[in-house]
Amino acid sequence: MSAGMSGTATRPAGTITGLVRATRPHQWVKNFLVLAAPFAANRLGEPAVLLHTGLALAAFCLAASAVYLVNDVIDVAADRAHPTKRYRPVAAGVVPPHAACGAAAALFAGAVGVALCSGPPLVVVIAVYCVAQLGYCLAWKHQPVIDLCIVASGFLLRAIAGGIAAGIPLSQWFLLVTAFGSLFMVAGKRYAEIVLYERTGAEIRASLRRYSASYLRFVWATAAAIMILAYALWAFEMRERADYDSGWAMLSIVPFVVGVLRYAVDVDGGGAGEPERIALRDHVLQVIGVCWVASLMLSIHV
Repeated sequence: MSAGMSGTATRPAGTITGLVRATRPHQWVKNFLVLAAPFAANRLGEPAVLLHTGLALAAFCLAASAVYLVNDVIDVAADRAHPTKRYRPVAAGVVPPHAACGAAAALFAGAVGVALCSGPPLVVVIAVYCVAQLGYCLAWKHQPVIDLCIVASGFLLRAIAGGIAAGIPLSQWFLLVTAFGSLFMVAGKRYAEIVLYERTGAEIRASLRRYSASYLRFVWATAAAIMILAYALWAFEMRERADYDSGWAMLSIVPFVVGVLRYAVDVDGGGAGEPERIALRDHVLQVIGVCWVASLMLSIHV
């Protein structure tokens, strides 16, 4: 009797824990991209800007987690044949598909509700993000090139959301840096999946079978080159707009380029399967990132 009661009690607890894991909170770090525009505009310290940017951050955390749950339900069969994805809560049977779908619906509603607290512009961005990502989960992820663009657009929309929510005009160079930086990371992630497939024979999505490692290397190398060029032009633009002659904006190009090249080492080695884990584990890259942020802050404040 007690054993049965114990099993009944632990099953819901296990499902809840599994749901939390399935929302992938460790990937919320990418949502901090909404802070980029307010930070670059030197307005992140304003209470109103901080409030609306925080709402954008919370909305994207909820929306992204909902998309992860939907994706896990759709890909459950493929994930079970994958060497690492089979441990995801839905694929492992810890979270029933109907529970994941219910939680996803609640998270989608929560994302829209939080966005409404900021205003209609943020609601539109969140809606576009949700539609694009759901379309990706249902069909577009099986279309070569389209899948890269859809995933990359998610990062771009995060950067746009931060500016729109706070009412900050977005530089064309800033948007280009974000767009091609996103493509760089997404192509690197796909390259890592190809490398894993070649090494282990792990099951991969249909669209990846139409890619080659050399093609993905071409994509992320091209994206990196355009991103670096756009950042350099953005840095020169920031210097020209300043009321003083500060060289910190141009100096920030150095750690930015070094950081891109350092990340490219991980991409080339096939270790870019989860970009957020690289950012958390590569301590040298973290130091480079701190140097870049410091130089960028000095270009704004000094």
